[in-house]
Amino acid sequence: MSKRTVIPFGPQHPVLPEPVHLDLVIEDEKVVEAIPSIGYIHRGLEKLVEKREFTEMVYVIERVCGICSFGHGWGYCKSVEGNMGIEVPERGEFLRTIWHELSRIHSHLLWLGLLADGFGFESLFMHSWRIRETVLDILERTTGGRVIFSVCKVGGVRKDVSNEELKGIADILEGIKKEFTTLSKVFLDDYSVKNRLVGVGVLSTAEAAELCAVGPMARASGVPLDIRLDGHGAYGRLDFEPVVETDGDCYARCKVRIREVYQSIDIIARLVATMPDGEIAVAVKGSPSGEFVARMEQPRGEAYYYSVGNGSKFLERMRVRTPTNMNIPAMVKTLQGCELADVPMLILTIDPCISCTER
Repeated sequence: MSKRTVIPFGPQHPVLPEPVHLDLVIEDEKVVEAIPSIGYIHRGLEKLVEKREFTEMVYVIERVCGICSFGHGWGYCKSVEGNMGIEVPERGEFLRTIWHELSRIHSHLLWLGLLADGFGFESLFMHSWRIRETVLDILERTTGGRVIFSVCKVGGVRKDVSNEELKGIADILEGIKKEFTTLSKVFLDDYSVKNRLVGVGVLSTAEAAELCAVGPMARASGVPLDIRLDGHGAYGRLDFEPVVETDGDCYARCKVRIREVYQSIDIIARLVATMPDGEIAVAVKGSPSGEFVARMEQPRGEAYYYSVGNGSKFLERMRVRTPTNMNIPAMVKTLQGCELADVPMLILTIDPCISCTER
């Protein structure tokens, strides 16, 4: 009879960029059960709505996560705008959507680099982040920041981007495609990479739906869930389908993110080609009263932003539910029965953001 052993995994681990802590119950080299423990870096950011005016709180919400900072800022603003009945100008919505898709590209490139680093492919890691630098340069040039952008505000956006510069951005992204195609072929075709990813951590369509997985984690298992299809921002002016794979393993989750990079480049090109003229923001008068829920498709998946106003300049309650929080049950399911050596890969393929989860 095999003896069971409990191994603490994290919160510090050389492979993982995030302070994930798991208690792994193993028999020989197989994981029988994984017990997650969250709360290691809890920051209590939501409580600050009682001390920061609702127009200032966007700066705090952006700091929930650096990689998804623009999406968090937009989701918060969308929630408050819904609360107050504010209609954002069309050009402002287009700019928000372009910046959000740029954030998705740089997030997926960052993840691909971390995945390569996880299985020891250092040059692949460097090439992924080299391409990502070009996207960060675009974000820095148009917003002024590389991590926290502070360009989204209640009522619209703070900065405009000229149509000429937008066309230049679309041309740069089109040029990135060739480099990214070469990079993606290594992830999808290299024997040693496929050996680490194919057939590892399979999550069926039924399991993904039952465990409420979101984002690439769900779409890689055949669940066509993409909140962008509800038409918020400028997405309602586009015709696109969610990127879906059906194998449900680590390889499928990698493939979904690679295909989404191409999709985001195409979305930005179409938005630039149809960019309307006009104002980028409206004046905000009054204070939020009532409650409103906004949903966003962050790079990691669906996020909720719930705000409650009481008619004062301070919100009564702000609640953020992030995609990593939703994907932890699915991650735990994929860990059951895996080899101990595959644990870092399975954790990485949900693209964990613990600062998002613990806010």
